[in-house]
Amino acid sequence: MLQAGGATLLKDFWYLALADSSRKLKPGSMTSAKVMGEPLVFCRRGDGEVFVLRDICPHRGIPLSYGRFDGEQLHCSYHGWRFEKSGRCTLIPSLVEDQKLDLGRICTRAFEAREIQGNVWVKFSDPDADSSESEGPGVPEPPVLPDVGGGGPRVLVSQALRCSMDHAAFGLMDPTHAAFVHTSWWWKKSATTLRSKEKHFEPAPFGWRMKRHALPSENRVYKLLGDGVTTEISYSLPGLRIEHVRGSKHAVVNLTAITPVTETETVVHNMLYWSMDWLAPFSPVIRKLADIFLTQDRVVVERQQEGLAYDPTLILVDDADKQAKWFSRVKKEWTRARAEGRAFENPVKEETLRWRS
Repeated sequence: MLQAGGATLLKDFWYLALADSSRKLKPGSMTSAKVMGEPLVFCRRGDGEVFVLRDICPHRGIPLSYGRFDGEQLHCSYHGWRFEKSGRCTLIPSLVEDQKLDLGRICTRAFEAREIQGNVWVKFSDPDADSSESEGPGVPEPPVLPDVGGGGPRVLVSQALRCSMDHAAFGLMDPTHAAFVHTSWWWKKSATTLRSKEKHFEPAPFGWRMKRHALPSENRVYKLLGDGVTTEISYSLPGLRIEHVRGSKHAVVNLTAITPVTETETVVHNMLYWSMDWLAPFSPVIRKLADIFLTQDRVVVERQQEGLAYDPTLILVDDADKQAKWFSRVKKEWTRARAEGRAFENPVKEETLRWRS
């Protein structure tokens, strides 16, 4: 389960392809990125609509992102070929009047994309799959975060990791590393004091969740959200972690999305949403602290790859490592269900886990 090397990348899922798109992609502009091994170009039309194309011109193969976007169509920088949002070619400037060519047959791949709460999600379907064979396990929708409105993230931290998305995911659901990895003068100086914890879990769509439970009422930070503050944490394929904290007055939602660049390269996006507008001036400080946390995770995961390169025998223990086991089981079940054209059957059962951290 924890071998070094690349991970199997799941198709038919929505992946967070462009984080904080509401700020990064203005009307009439474009940007590019690689996701799932595919070069992508993101364009925002003058009316605000975002479309995503394969960033390769079908003429000579140059990336279209080197060209120009006029707010409606992409102009290739090499020979001026133009492409609209469907990926169809609309103009080849070199053609003379009597040279007939069906431009409708020339296109670059267009990806299904949705912009939700300030992020662009792209669906990576298998273009060679026959959708008429069966419905398969169904396709989970990209998440819509509750209680925080429709705007973009208040804080975003993204880091590139030299590891597969599976290793990044295992780090997200590891409940016992914090005392050893996240050591800072303002957080925890060392792992000298470990506390026993008990959390209750249940299956959730394409994953599982830590059941909603009360947070310590004596914590002053939680008092900002009002009375009766509770939290719920969910994990789901392809690599999403959502923590939803809410009180009687306000809510905070932490979305962590793992985006595979290739089978061995990953970007982790960690973003915060909240309902308290007055907290905006503190965003730079919160962003700095979040960046420190994510950097600590990145360093330890990349160091882990040095040992995994020797394919050692690993010992995973219950209950601390149970969620990593669940992730592998859920991923395998999705793959089997898709191959067999049947409904997904969640292998996770309701369970209480205990550990010290």
